[in-house]
Amino acid sequence: MTLPVPILLDGYTSFGGFPLKAKETKKNIPGRPSWEEYFMDITHLIAKRSTCLRRQVGALLVKDKRILATGYNGAPSRLEHCLEVGCLREKQGIPSGERHELCRGLHGEQNAIIQAALHGVEIRGATLYCTNHPCIICSKMLINSGIQRIVYEEGYLDALSGEMLKEAGVKVDKYDRKVQVEPPRAEARGSLRRRVEGRRRKGGKQKAER
Repeated sequence: MTLPVPILLDGYTSFGGFPLKAKETKKNIPGRPSWEEYFMDITHLIAKRSTCLRRQVGALLVKDKRILATGYNGAPSRLEHCLEVGCLREKQGIPSGERHELCRGLHGEQNAIIQAALHGVEIRGATLYCTNHPCIICSKMLINSGIQRIVYEEGYLDALSGEMLKEAGVKVDKYDRKVQVEPPRAEARGSLRRRVEGRRRKGGKQKAER
């Protein structure tokens, strides 16, 4: 079996996925989220399923605008949730960002990768959208999974993970959630309708002139 050959695009490694274009990361129509905002909003919904007492994380693997797998942090299947038995790290006084192995739970990014593997979903060349920057363990797994881009919203106390992702050629972007005053949905739709009608009138006028 022949594996796809990585291609360097703008200094970053590509495994065949098609990253979002610059215009697709921005909101073009009032009241309608951009693809970037759409996927990041979904990560927050995923995070609500988390059973971690310290931090709720949601992760989403996307390729060519298609959702491949999701994951949130919590204990493995068939084990009691930390919500029920308490936090091992809190009991042992372990600071955030240290001794990741001393934890009953799996991270959201790890669960997303596992879900994809469990169901035979190819994630090479995908983009990870996550509420938080991956830790060093998750970063190493993402690198070896062929993830080509990571979009996160909140930082994480793990400088080594950032260094390794950069060395591996994985593009990392921090999502800037700007507070925008949007018009009501009906008003936004009315504005869109007027723009479409204007284009139609303009197109009809150009045909008449021909």
